[in-house]
Amino acid sequence: MLTGQQLHRELAQILAGPVLNSGDDPIEVVRAARQIREGAETLMGAAVQQAREAGRTWQEIGEVLGVSRQAAFQRYGKPIDPQTGEALNTSPLPEAVELARAVIDDHAHGRWADITERFDDTMRARLTEEGLAEAWVYLAGLAGAYESHGDTDVVRTGDFTVTNTPLAFEAGDFIARVVFRDDRTIAGLFILSPEEANSNTRSICT
Repeated sequence: MLTGQQLHRELAQILAGPVLNSGDDPIEVVRAARQIREGAETLMGAAVQQAREAGRTWQEIGEVLGVSRQAAFQRYGKPIDPQTGEALNTSPLPEAVELARAVIDDHAHGRWADITERFDDTMRARLTEEGLAEAWVYLAGLAGAYESHGDTDVVRTGDFTVTNTPLAFEAGDFIARVVFRDDRTIAGLFILSPEEANSNTRSICT
């Protein structure tokens, strides 16, 4: 376990090292920023684990992070399988962010076949290319043209990786929730309002 002093030293290295070594190349600055983000997330996990081992509650940790205690646990906890007593796999699919953004890009460009091609058997039986297109048109009727997406949040839930990506439309905001199996197939696809996403309530299924 890292001590508080070690955590601060790790943070200083994360923040200073990549930037000081990046030079003037803008791409190198982007690469350095990515290293900082990845390093900071690793550090955050270590800090949360230290807080838990010190007896702090998930409620306290969630308040510091600005999320619910459940969200904090889902991101940084180590759940135990009640049947086997072994730690459950909490590592999300490594390429989940890229996969989710590909699904969003396919929506934006009307590539419905490319999306359904990645469906698992259950999704393929429930949702057609026509259904995807109709739902996207419905969103355009509600909030205008699609404009951009924000940063994708990723969490492991049981056997699935769940991604949530903010979507900005001309006159409204939504959250694209894409659920992946470990074989990279899509097991769930939803467009939610921010309020529904926060309360885990399903809304428009696309």
